[in-house]
Amino acid sequence: MTAGFDPLAPGSAATFMLCATRVSGVIAIAPVFSSTVIPRLVRVAILVVITVLLQPAAYATLHAAPALTPRAFVGEALIGLAIGLGAAIIVSAAEMAGDTMAVQMGLSGSAILDPLDTQQLPVLGIFTRLFTVALLLSLDLHTVMLGALSDSFQTLPPGSPVSAANGLAAMVQLGSRLFMLGIRFAAPVIAAVLITNLAMAILGRAAQQLNLLTVSFPVQIAIGLFAFAAAVPSMARTLTGWTVMYRDMIDHVGAAFAAAAR
Repeated sequence: MTAGFDPLAPGSAATFMLCATRVSGVIAIAPVFSSTVIPRLVRVAILVVITVLLQPAAYATLHAAPALTPRAFVGEALIGLAIGLGAAIIVSAAEMAGDTMAVQMGLSGSAILDPLDTQQLPVLGIFTRLFTVALLLSLDLHTVMLGALSDSFQTLPPGSPVSAANGLAAMVQLGSRLFMLGIRFAAPVIAAVLITNLAMAILGRAAQQLNLLTVSFPVQIAIGLFAFAAAVPSMARTLTGWTVMYRDMIDHVGAAFAAAAR
């Protein structure tokens, strides 16, 4: 097909539907877009606008009218989920780090309402999540994801065959990135609290009349919060290079999905 776009050309409607399916996969899982505080009608409007803007680029990559089969719709949804998952993993890693730090410091019971998902979560987990989302938005999170979505049509045109098994396996493997980043963010606080507990244990053996339960709790929280405040700049520096991590993850999953086309 030619690079020009005609809304009434053969295959245009099928391209629109498949493109909308891929975009909906991104919106269903990507940070901010998937927030429950955004009304459904607004998300539907975002879906339609993005699809209309991307349809000409998607149509230009086709060599024949795509077939509207269940397999094609499933493949498009999985590709969209993979694109949104790359960014969601980075945000979830920061949230997991906050939850882990809260448990280590003894603040796991201090839960407040998450404004993005309206759920009760530990306060440090919510802070690290909102901090990460705000930082990534300042680093063009939305435009990078939309750029990756547009580029995906060059590699995998609408309706092209995908290897669902390989793609899903690659998406599951991304879970290791979540734990790796989460532990990396929480490592300073975990180390500081571990050393504090070790010191308090030695102090308890040396002064057995000391009530460790009363003394260790505020000391552990204070040192943990101090270590957390010291670790935030390092966490921010790591997140400034998020586009490299994101592109690496979606390229890995995209190559797995494209295995069927080779």
